[in-house]
Amino acid sequence: MVIEPLQLAGASSYHSGLDIGAPEGTKLIAITSGEITFASFLGGGGYTITLTSGNIKFTYCHVSPNYIVDVGDFVTQGQVIGYVGPKNVYGVKGNQYFDENGNPTNGATTGPHLHFGVRVDGEYINPLSLFDS
Repeated sequence: MVIEPLQLAGASSYHSGLDIGAPEGTKLIAITSGEITFASFLGGGGYTITLTSGNIKFTYCHVSPNYIVDVGDFVTQGQVIGYVGPKNVYGVKGNQYFDENGNPTNGATTGPHLHFGVRVDGEYINPLSLFDS
């Protein structure tokens, strides 16, 4: 499987993670076994799920607000943990992100996709470094 980085229009030049173009509703798979340590709205990341395994945190951003995992859940590698979310979300208190039509967005996004971030000991790394070339 080849994962290609996708630079979406409007993304900042500094982008600690990988954008993977995918339609709304695409399954998000646990990259490893571990504990769900965050599942909530997170500013520019929109609705976010964080999977923690030891000293590594895997962050899935712009996910569906209809969570199928909860903080404290232990998941196994390959398990579906969520879905790519919609571009627009409504009713999020304090959401400061809006599209060109003034509709609130799922964080800093111009459309449905997965932003995948990886932190080792709190420092972001290139997610592609986890995969064989």
